[in-house]
Amino acid sequence: MNDHYHLLSKKGAWGDQGDGTYVNPILPGDYSDPDAIRVGDDYYAVSSTLHCSPGMAVLHSKDLVNWSMIGHVVQDLTSIGPEYNYDRMNRYGRGVWAGAIRFHNDKYWVYFFTPDEGLFMSTATDPAGPWEPLHRVWEVAGWDDCCPFWDDDGQGYLVATHFADNYYIHLIKLSEDGKELLHDSDRIIHQYKGSEANKLYKINGTYYFFHSEVRAREGVEARDVMMLRAEHIYGPYEEKEIIHTHGKEIDREPNQGGLVQTVSGDWYFISHQGTGAHEGRPLHLLPVTWVDGWPIIGEDTDGDGVGEMVWGGRKPINGHPATVLSTSDDFDRADLAPYWEWNHQPRADKWSLTERPGYLRLYACQPIDKDNFFTVCNVLSQRTFRTVHNEATVKLEIGGMADGQEAGLCHFAKTYCTVGVQQLNGTRVLKFNSSGTVVWGPKLTGTDLWLRSVWNIDGISRFEYSADGAQFESLGDAYQLSWGHYRGDRIGVYSFNSESEQGYIDVDYFSYEVLGVDKE
Repeated sequence: MNDHYHLLSKKGAWGDQGDGTYVNPILPGDYSDPDAIRVGDDYYAVSSTLHCSPGMAVLHSKDLVNWSMIGHVVQDLTSIGPEYNYDRMNRYGRGVWAGAIRFHNDKYWVYFFTPDEGLFMSTATDPAGPWEPLHRVWEVAGWDDCCPFWDDDGQGYLVATHFADNYYIHLIKLSEDGKELLHDSDRIIHQYKGSEANKLYKINGTYYFFHSEVRAREGVEARDVMMLRAEHIYGPYEEKEIIHTHGKEIDREPNQGGLVQTVSGDWYFISHQGTGAHEGRPLHLLPVTWVDGWPIIGEDTDGDGVGEMVWGGRKPINGHPATVLSTSDDFDRADLAPYWEWNHQPRADKWSLTERPGYLRLYACQPIDKDNFFTVCNVLSQRTFRTVHNEATVKLEIGGMADGQEAGLCHFAKTYCTVGVQQLNGTRVLKFNSSGTVVWGPKLTGTDLWLRSVWNIDGISRFEYSADGAQFESLGDAYQLSWGHYRGDRIGVYSFNSESEQGYIDVDYFSYEVLGVDKE
């Protein structure tokens, strides 16, 4: 399994190495359930976002290794349903699950299921947006992992898993405009334990149905990647395993993903992997070779015709700049940068980029439940990365705070940890809160406050604060970043008031840089 590259990966190396090679992961953050396509010499991918808004991240690359976020498909999660709104916040781990992106009739098409509300789709002429208002194709529960496909005659199809019905996989025709399912055409084409991650392709006149399923090997269950192929779309299909997976601790089970072909004709597999650690499910790139009409993902190291995980190799395309993991923001844009996402749908009248240009103004909201951070609306966050050294610093102006208000910097996934300031009886006091365990800091007399989180490759974070932006002091104990609700850890800013709707903070800047990483 490429011991050299695997060793680099374990040491925290990732992505473009600057010498014509790359190391997996290519993005060391939570870009789960990816699907990818090529249009011309550009590559586009989508990634599930679950309960975060905007929903369904869209990424762009010129070389399949270096990716950047360019937008989202779903601007308002309440177009899916009311449970996503700030006054309910009831879709943790649900929401926008795995989808697929395709280019058809000069438009980009994205389809996805939510497990509770059904099948949704949207189109755009520019993948960066704007995307058409979300359209619900089918109101249903218990389905996931869909993919559209248009045949040579223009007929559209959708393949999807009915996971609530023993993981039966269905193939259903689409209406001409792609907005309806022709249910009379519904056919079951496959079933196995955990069968999902569906993709449908037509390559050299042959239909290929990609999916993964849970199989036992040597007494251990792992998610194996399978391919079916047939001369006709309804089969009969023959089946082959195309990459061995050996469990989360060994190869992190590459499975969800998509096949993509470069301009020069080479094939690759964009996938996520995960161990249930704080980085979530990072983005990986594996080579694909074709043998006897079957794709092999990774490398066939033992000659059994099935691939094994690859931890790096030669870049598919050279000459493009390497990804820089900087998601800093000084809030001087008219809108939020694509790497920001809210926890559920935010309350629109409680934040602004225009009331004080150059600042993000966050008004305090009352939580749904007074002592539950996971019911605090308008928490603005982004993905944390798993690299050797990470620093995120936010500068706040706190002169607009009111009694009962609390605001600051946070990490959250399964658990949460905050470092911030709380105003009580006109006095502002620093406060560290690790999932309910509180440590108080000193009183604050000024109106400028810098807060910082520093964490290492193992996700051990320490919080710091400063009254002048130069001298930082630590506050509270070390905090272990976590995985929860099918998401890796997220870092962000918050502002709430359990007593009233009073008070606000102004966020001057958020600086998030990955420092001191030796990618060799």
